[in-house]
Amino acid sequence: MDMPRLNTLPLPDSARTAYRCLRGLYRGVRAGRNWLLNVLDCPVVVLVYHRVAELYDDPEMIAVAPGNFRRQMEFLKQHVPILRLEDPWSDRPGPAVVITFDDGYADNVLQALPILEEVGVPASFFVSTAHLGTNQVFWWHRLEAVLLREGTFPARFELKDPRFGRAWATASFEQRQALYAELGMHMRRLDPDRRDAWIGQLEQWAGPAAVPADLHRLMTREELQLLAESPWAAVGAHSVSHTALAALTEAQQREEIFSSKQALETLTGQEITLFSYPFGRKSEYNRISIDLCRAAGFTRAAANFPGQVHRWTDPLQLPRHLVRNWDLETFAAELKGFWTR
Repeated sequence: MDMPRLNTLPLPDSARTAYRCLRGLYRGVRAGRNWLLNVLDCPVVVLVYHRVAELYDDPEMIAVAPGNFRRQMEFLKQHVPILRLEDPWSDRPGPAVVITFDDGYADNVLQALPILEEVGVPASFFVSTAHLGTNQVFWWHRLEAVLLREGTFPARFELKDPRFGRAWATASFEQRQALYAELGMHMRRLDPDRRDAWIGQLEQWAGPAAVPADLHRLMTREELQLLAESPWAAVGAHSVSHTALAALTEAQQREEIFSSKQALETLTGQEITLFSYPFGRKSEYNRISIDLCRAAGFTRAAANFPGQVHRWTDPLQLPRHLVRNWDLETFAAELKGFWTR
């Protein structure tokens, strides 16, 4: 899951213009470098999806409508070789793509899998195990249910935390949107107990909030087994609690990595050799995470920063490009840029 980021820096216009120019220059230099690398070695671009669903509200911007997803898959099928993440790629004839999914939402099985099977496109599905077969939802849906619902709210919210205590104005919906984005960025770097304490304070402050569990639920065990049985799907681990591993001790990371692998192997009857780091930016996992993935027997681990995969890329730090709910024209244009971004 990739939370949206807000540009909250109060920069003057001149500084903002300079920043944009420098950012454009950096991207141009990076694109040129990546183009040269692609000449030396045919690239693989790994795409990451989260959900295939029609959502009325999607503040995390992680859902792709089924119609758009089908058109995206058909476009890929027609225009570029599609590889399986679990297969060796040494004999690929040219540039190729790989399809992956993070988190383990039920719509991966109910919506995405039938489209993949009909079009004939393989994909890997990384599943967090804590909420499998339960009515519980990920913490960001609880945060959304508290802050982004209609109603009258207190004028301020004060978070009590020994290391990060402060207050925010919350009377208007726009103020609560800003709080949602800010807390979401901080909470992804917390351990589960501290994160639950923050949400508990919010829920007590705002009153009970109904979370539409059916809309946001994860797979049942039966749905996971159905996914594992499909010849077009590979199952991978995505930790237990979907916590940024860098926020945890080595012992906690070991538990998240090894236990998720063991649980999925028990449920699917298959060896699990693929892993995806929760959130997956470079600051959200560390060398301990990589070493533990190697010790657990994972052959590939997917991160969540842009780039291309080459023969020299660390197989336990594969870059990926996030796909949004784009129409076909936008998807084709974005895909073109993925080869050098």
